[in-house]
Amino acid sequence: MSCPALPDGFDLTDPDLLHHRVPLPEFAALRRAEPVRWIPQAGNVAGFQDEGYWAVTRHADVKYVSTHPEIFSSYLNTAIIRFNEHMHRDAIDAQRLILLNMDPPEHTRVRQIVQRVFTPRAIRALEDRLRARADAIARTARDRTGSFDFVTEVACELPLQAIAELIGIPQEDRTRIFEWSNRMIAYDDPEYAITEEVGAESATELIAYAMNMAADRKQCPAKDIVSTLVAAEDEGNLNSDEFGFFVLMLAVAGNETTRNAITHGMHAFLTHPDQWELFKRERPQTTAEEIVRWAAPVNAFQRTATQDTELGGKLIRKGDRVGIFYASANHDPEVFTDPDAFDITRDPNPHLGFGGGGPHFCLGKSLAVLEINLIFGAIAETMPGLTLAGDPRRLRSAWINGVKELQVRAG
Repeated sequence: MSCPALPDGFDLTDPDLLHHRVPLPEFAALRRAEPVRWIPQAGNVAGFQDEGYWAVTRHADVKYVSTHPEIFSSYLNTAIIRFNEHMHRDAIDAQRLILLNMDPPEHTRVRQIVQRVFTPRAIRALEDRLRARADAIARTARDRTGSFDFVTEVACELPLQAIAELIGIPQEDRTRIFEWSNRMIAYDDPEYAITEEVGAESATELIAYAMNMAADRKQCPAKDIVSTLVAAEDEGNLNSDEFGFFVLMLAVAGNETTRNAITHGMHAFLTHPDQWELFKRERPQTTAEEIVRWAAPVNAFQRTATQDTELGGKLIRKGDRVGIFYASANHDPEVFTDPDAFDITRDPNPHLGFGGGGPHFCLGKSLAVLEINLIFGAIAETMPGLTLAGDPRRLRSAWINGVKELQVRAG
């Protein structure tokens, strides 16, 4: 049965659409009528030499695709569902060096190395320092007169500082990481006037910065994570190139996503004042998971079929691209009671905001949850009367559910 709610040409990855809203009504219609639907794309609009992709919108199907990498590959076309018509195929293929775009067994090898960064012990060792940093961020924002941009003054700071703490980047360099990562994902937004070439240059600069760090640690090892990852390649560590691409992934996956989760979470609190009062009063441990479910900072990733297969009653051919839409999965009423409600006490909460399980489940989940809990705890203590001073200005992006600006007042 075709879905009557979608007009001809409707594309769930259209950056003009996502500039204004997440298409939750259309996702709901698809889940009901056609949970796996072919979305045609004309004129190489996404940067791939094909005619479109399959949109997967049900929670169960998104999870299935995520947990079967032998059928649904991240490597063949990368996990990024849409570039633009100017993207060259060799530039797409170059991104296969990033962990996000690998398949097992290479993905397994690299992940086993880099997950040392995210052990419970490593995250616990950061907690006190990040708590102090969250408190300082909130106090600095509180002391501003008039309205201020929550994104740049609050939301972006803790993820950047956490990455700097985690891998030993000097804190004074964190603004460079912020600028590089922004340029890498903002190619769809005309306000930034960033071309694919500028984005590629920023990626190159970030990788070079990280490779220089790796080279320094090889020459003079220190008691830090970088030394642990790169000091002895023949003992199961990363080479300089691999470390460079790991830092690039952190800059996007560990910075952009957590920053946007915090921003969407603050907006959700301020538009659901009962939940903000509940948080200030009780600080539920379930808060961060609900914020990530609600925010779905990554709207969609993609996989590519390695063989003919069936999903949701549709035949997917070998080589077809498959879009997995996390925002839709996180609002599936077959899984979540009252999915359109923002409820920080939601438990259980099997959302897919950190990925649908499988090999690409978010490495930094525990760090992201810690950051979200710490920053909202600091805001509740320091700026309990925070209010909105304007509507959020959304990023024009095909796959990031991003906010460029959110004006607030400390109250």
